[in-house]
Amino acid sequence: MAAPVVLFVYNRLEHTQRTVASLLQNSLAPETDLIVFSDGSKPGQSAEKIEAVRNYIDGLSGFNRLTVYKRAQNMGLAENIIQGITQILAEYDRVIVLEDDMLTSPGFLDYMNTALNVYEETHKVASIHGYCYPIKQDLPETFFLKGADCWGWATWRRAWKTFEQNGKKLLAELDCRQLKKPFNFDNTYDYYQMLKDQIAGRNNSWAIRWHASCFLQDLYTLYPGQSLIENIGQDGSGTHCGHDGDYHHVSLATNIEIKRHQVIENPMAYQAFVDYLRHQRAGKLFRICRRIAKVLFACRSNKH
Repeated sequence: MAAPVVLFVYNRLEHTQRTVASLLQNSLAPETDLIVFSDGSKPGQSAEKIEAVRNYIDGLSGFNRLTVYKRAQNMGLAENIIQGITQILAEYDRVIVLEDDMLTSPGFLDYMNTALNVYEETHKVASIHGYCYPIKQDLPETFFLKGADCWGWATWRRAWKTFEQNGKKLLAELDCRQLKKPFNFDNTYDYYQMLKDQIAGRNNSWAIRWHASCFLQDLYTLYPGQSLIENIGQDGSGTHCGHDGDYHHVSLATNIEIKRHQVIENPMAYQAFVDYLRHQRAGKLFRICRRIAKVLFACRSNKH
């Protein structure tokens, strides 16, 4: 049977419509249970946009079965996702997870379900991921990296049991084992600071805790060499898992062939990620410096 798709939505009707429309283009959609968790409104805020999304979801067809859970109050993205996945994995042994801003390739469900079947009994594999950075180098059709990710992914009940909600415990273990540099992709992306920010309440990321949980357990995620997910939410309208670079301009793959291979981190793919993230980081710093220079130039010009 096809794994159920759990979709988390809030108040973005257009994003949700586009996400569902792309999912319906998958040939396995009629065989797939769609389970939707709709978060409630925040105190003092209008529920009009939330109701519009719920009315749209209630009228959906084209899936094997539709189930909708409507939160009475606002839980926030992290708690909604954590509780939702835990609830569904008490009933199913596997799950595919999407948020309301993720367009899927027509081959997304085929890739996810095939990989879930192939690696079901391989306990070193924690998850299957659908997104890949727009890396120019040729990557293997699929490859493993340590840890987990958050843009269009799937997991099993057995792997989700490793999820540790307590960020302080995760940070303490990273420090004890001196794993900051590898955890940060050779210091090209500051996941470590992101975890510290979650502990301090500056973000409420479930994804950084999922990544850290898998990383510390030496568990791996299977990635496609070309993305099957396009994130359309980087317009300031939603909450994301920490990626703040120009990662959303991707060309979607039609099909990805799944072949079983050894569960180890692919060194070539790892270096390609490091190079890409380092380039993104350098570009971000350049843009910041350029903005500062413009402000300083404007200030000096005004003085004269």
